[in-house]
Amino acid sequence: MKSPDQRAARKQQSTILWVVAIAALALVFDGYDLVVYGTVVSTLLGDPTQLGEIGPATAGVLGSWALLGVMVGALATGAIGDYLGRRKIMITGITWFSLGMGLTALAPNVMAFGALRFATGLGVGALVATAGAIVAEFAPQGRRNYYNAIVYSGVPVGGVLASLLAIVLLDAVGWRGLFLIGATPILFLLPMALAKLPESPEWLMARGRTEDAWRVSIRAGVPVPVPEAAAATAKAPVSASSGAKIGFRALATRKYALPTILLGLMSFAGLMLTYGLNTWFPQIMSQFGYGKSYSLAFLLVLNAGAVFGGLVASVGADRIGAKRVVATTFFLAAVAMALLTMQLPLGILLGLVAVAGVGTIGTQVLIYGFVSNYYNSAARGAGVAWCAGFGRLGGIFGPLIGGLLMAAGVQNHIAFYVFAAVAIVGALVTAFVPLHHSETKRPAAPAAVAAASR
Repeated sequence: MKSPDQRAARKQQSTILWVVAIAALALVFDGYDLVVYGTVVSTLLGDPTQLGEIGPATAGVLGSWALLGVMVGALATGAIGDYLGRRKIMITGITWFSLGMGLTALAPNVMAFGALRFATGLGVGALVATAGAIVAEFAPQGRRNYYNAIVYSGVPVGGVLASLLAIVLLDAVGWRGLFLIGATPILFLLPMALAKLPESPEWLMARGRTEDAWRVSIRAGVPVPVPEAAAATAKAPVSASSGAKIGFRALATRKYALPTILLGLMSFAGLMLTYGLNTWFPQIMSQFGYGKSYSLAFLLVLNAGAVFGGLVASVGADRIGAKRVVATTFFLAAVAMALLTMQLPLGILLGLVAVAGVGTIGTQVLIYGFVSNYYNSAARGAGVAWCAGFGRLGGIFGPLIGGLLMAAGVQNHIAFYVFAAVAIVGALVTAFVPLHHSETKRPAAPAAVAAASR
């Protein structure tokens, strides 16, 4: 017969797996949304019967409209997410995103397409800003960067999925069919979240809802953070002070103001690289003489490298600190992109593309984990939202800069040098982020909390 502690541990593991799975699947479709446009942009450029006449500069603007929506959605979520809770925002984001993708597939012209891309981005922003916060509050200490990497690796996994489906299905279903696939989360992910995604006990405790926190903790097997003295004696947790600053107000305090600026700049650099390369990488490689299938294969390798490299790097982040690892991966990205301008054998070229994926998309995965664990619960949602939202400015500039470079007819290797310079700046900014010593108190075991509630 299992002891109460063993039953609680099994409940906790099951809850963590469900939370991570739901958050990761949500971000798979964020990544799908990110990359699917890059896979169809050549079709839209070459066939005016689809949406109308589109040039490279217009294509860059259209790519940025979705990112502007993500920025607005993330910042709006940061303003309300720490008040409304993680579960409500996740469910709303899944619904909004799915409907946006479905409607985009029906867009009749360029203006409608851009407007619907913006609207879809609002839902994506809510998901990106909330996923890291909820995972950080359920994952056990010492594994938080790893679990965050699994969740945010959903973005490059979605990129791989979009690349594969474009290679296999683009000619058969067209760009509209690929966008309809992006609407499918409403059919399976929304019911899953409604049934299996609990509210965060840590968030409930931070809002002073002590009894609700205990109830969720006992049902889900998830520890509730309490002061150390209370944890030792299994007394009731102390509710958050009524004067405590929450959300964006907490980010403006002396404790978080400077780190928030620097973390935002890190995310700006990471997302400029992520969105710029995912939008324009196939087009840049086609100018090196590679055909459409090769160009899409490079996009697949870029995102696959980000998935596997990001997971490996996250283990190092848990062991030696995320700051060191993020600075290193930024630097590796710069080196890889500089080498991509050379005439190298295909095998070496593919290896460099994978390293570039680790150092760009994979680095952004690590940044989300870094940010999610940097803040306490009262500021966590706003902190992740700030980095996702402000960082999306970089995501907006990435496709725009790529489009302007293509429209200006500059040599294709210049684009790689520009992106390499951005990676160097990202590494330098990371080096200046103050070291963080977590102030989260030891969590009370669910069995102890249950005893305290009796």
